[in-house]
Amino acid sequence: MVESAAAEAIAPLFAIGDRVRVRKQHPPGHVRTPHYCRGHVGVVLRLCGAFPNPEELAYKRNGLPAQPLYRVRFASRELWTDYIGGANDVVEIEIYQHWLEPAA
Repeated sequence: MVESAAAEAIAPLFAIGDRVRVRKQHPPGHVRTPHYCRGHVGVVLRLCGAFPNPEELAYKRNGLPAQPLYRVRFASRELWTDYIGGANDVVEIEIYQHWLEPAA
């Protein structure tokens, strides 16, 4: 399935180092993007590849076209304004492209 998914993949929009914002959406159903990162800005660390959309697979659909999946790094203080840990603490999350937009 991965080979056919790659053939039907959406082109990547972001590159390593790009600042991206996670869309602040709250759709019903099966969602694979953590609530705590929605609306926050991070930096793309890498493109992991393109994979069938798991939000569609959960409903027994084929998940195509495949969505690019990125590893995005967030400063912990970006995610939690009351974070008391170290200033250099980060969280890395793999997020599908349809949840990301360019950061302003």
